[in-house]
Amino acid sequence: MKGNAVNLKGLEALRAFMEGGSLQEAAGRLHRTQPQVSRLLAGLEAEVGFPLFNREKRRLIPTEEARAFYSRVQHALYSLDEARDEARRLRDRQHNHVKILTAPHVLDALLADPLSILGREVPDFTATIDSRSRLDIELWLGKEAFDVGISVLPIENPAMVIEPLVSVNAVAVMRDDHPLASRDVVHITDLVGIPLIANSPRTVMRQTLEAAFRRIRAEPNIRFETPNGLIACELAGRGPGLAVADWFVARSSIRPGTVVRPFEPTIELGYVLMFPKFQKRTPTVDRLAALIRESAQSKANPFG
Repeated sequence: MKGNAVNLKGLEALRAFMEGGSLQEAAGRLHRTQPQVSRLLAGLEAEVGFPLFNREKRRLIPTEEARAFYSRVQHALYSLDEARDEARRLRDRQHNHVKILTAPHVLDALLADPLSILGREVPDFTATIDSRSRLDIELWLGKEAFDVGISVLPIENPAMVIEPLVSVNAVAVMRDDHPLASRDVVHITDLVGIPLIANSPRTVMRQTLEAAFRRIRAEPNIRFETPNGLIACELAGRGPGLAVADWFVARSSIRPGTVVRPFEPTIELGYVLMFPKFQKRTPTVDRLAALIRESAQSKANPFG
C-alpha cells in the first residue's frame, strides 16, 4: 500500500459498488453523482497500489484482488457502522435500544412476538437485529457487538454468559405427496435409499443425521446439499427429496403442500440465550429475554 492510510470515503465507495454492482447503483447508495464515485474509486485504487477494476466497454469489472481486498475491509466497515449507530443512540439517549444477534430461522419462531409485545410495552423501544448462521455467530461472539444473542448449541466462549433457552426435536419435512407423508412417524430406517436434502457437512444437523445412519450401518442418499436448513426445507416442500430439520427451521419454511412428521430416533437441539459477560444488562434486555423464553416454550413442540 503506497500510503500510511486508506481514505474512508474510498472504502465506502468500494462497498457501495460491490453491493450495488454498478456505478449508478453505488452513486444512489452514497447520494453522490457517478463521476464523484468514479473519482473516489480511482483515488482508492491509487492508494492501495494495485488494480481494483478492469474497464470493459465503459463498465467497471472488479478484479480478483478487489474482491479479496473487499472481503477483508467489509468487516471493518461493518464495525464502523456499529460505532456510528452507537454514537447516534447515545447522542439521542436511546436507552431502550437492544442489539440482537441471532440465526435467521428463529426470527419468526422466537423473536416476532417478543418484539411486538415489547414495542407496545415500551413506546421508545428500538432494536437492531443481526441475522447470521450459527458458524458465523461463533466468529462474531468475540466482538461482543450485541446485547442478547440466540443460538443452537454447541457454543463455547469465555466472554459470554450462556443460559439454556429451550430444546426442540428434529422433524421430517416433505411434500404432501411424498411416499412417507402418510406415516405418523418417520424413522431413520425409512430413509434408507430415500433421496434427502441435507445441510452443509459443517452443521450440527448434518453431523447428527449422519451419526444416526452410521448406527444402523447405512449411508444417507443425499441428493441435494444446501448451506442451511431453511433452503433444505423449502426444497423439500417442493418435492425433490425429504429433509430432516430443526423444528424451528421447518416452522419458518412451511408452505401449503408441505407436511411435517415426528422423526425417530430423537435428535434434540438445544437453544441458548447469550449475553456478553462484561456488559451490564438493561431492564429492557432482561424483559426481552423473558419474552423470548415464553415464546420459545410455547412453540417448541409442534405435535403436542
